[in-house]
Amino acid sequence: MAAIAFDQPTTILDGNVERVMARLHRVATPLPKAKEELCKLAARFTPQQRPGDYAQAIMDLGATICTPTKPKCISCPWREICAAHAAGDMEAYPKKLPKVARPQRFGLCYVMIDKQGRIAIEKRPEKGLLGGMVQVPTSDWLGDAFDEGKADELAPLKAKWRRLEGSVTHVFTHFALHLVVFAATAVKSDTRYQWIEIDNLGNVALPTVMRKVVEHGLGKLTELGARDARAPIL
Repeated sequence: MAAIAFDQPTTILDGNVERVMARLHRVATPLPKAKEELCKLAARFTPQQRPGDYAQAIMDLGATICTPTKPKCISCPWREICAAHAAGDMEAYPKKLPKVARPQRFGLCYVMIDKQGRIAIEKRPEKGLLGGMVQVPTSDWLGDAFDEGKADELAPLKAKWRRLEGSVTHVFTHFALHLVVFAATAVKSDTRYQWIEIDNLGNVALPTVMRKVVEHGLGKLTELGARDARAPIL
């Protein structure tokens, strides 16, 4: 930071300063759209003399007095010129955009353990989210929850599937994914899949969401006492 390190008159605009400026002027524009406006307002206060001291002081003002909640206005040196203090709505600033509800997606995952105690994995399509990465067999990820009564129809192999208690949730940048896990043990190996020793799963490049699925699936199978199911070392 040039102001503090080299005592150069540089405008400071961290989160604390944004809050101070937004309250001083009751800036109605929500963050992050207000950043340019707040920067211009902050520039008006930046002194030519001792800018480093000023930069530290205004950041400390936001951090210790003009706090996000319950600001200590009685101790604020700018109380008399603060528009938000005059209006009595200090905590309403800075304005923020309302949070947009994160889209929800749903899917089914199938943990398959063959007669040798190995788990089935496959490679995802090269294009799309997690392209080319490894997963356990999985349905498409849709915007509506699956009819779990059709899980056998959607299953990759015919087997005695059991729906495991609970589910796996993973939050991506643009949506939250909820996965219901079905499991079958002692299934017949199928060449469409790669069968991995459970103890070797730590060497497989599973994405985080699939690690959650595998840990959930094998953990629940272990609780149920299913043959050949052991918790993986991931």
